Amino acid sequence: MSQAEPEIPKPLPLLEGLAKDFYGHCKRGELRFQRCSDCGRWRHVPRDMCAECGSWSWEWARSSGRGRVFSWTVVVRALHPAFEASCPYAPVVIEMEEGVRILSEMTDCAPDELEIDLPVEVVFEDVSEDVTLPKFRRVASGSVQTANEN
Repeated sequence: MSQAEPEIPKPLPLLEGLAKDFYGHCKRGELRFQRCSDCGRWRHVPRDMCAECGSWSWEWARSSGRGRVFSWTVVVRALHPAFEASCPYAPVVIEMEEGVRILSEMTDCAPDELEIDLPVEVVFEDVSEDVTLPKFRRVASGSVQTANEN
């Protein structure tokens, strides 16, 4: 007689440095990216210096939360045991309206339903007491907003 193996938790981001700031905004239901205070360039993943102009001056600016599917891959064999039950799944790269790209997952779309340029919007999922992840869902027709409607 075999016993059920204990569930292996999925790895979570380390809440340190600029990553702690990024996920802190997500915990509050806000998707924010860094924006250079000198040249205005948006960036992600968070880092101290602007790759465009070399400035060390930046802010956490609120994203519209809207973007489009840029790319994805379908994982059929998990490389980490915590993801075995999720297979097949599709990590997606979302290109946000602000121009940055973020690696995430869709909440309402099977891998075979994904399309390049599929319009999406951010949703937040509490995955632990401390961590809230930004994930994405398809934009319902008629709910597209302009970037200034926050």
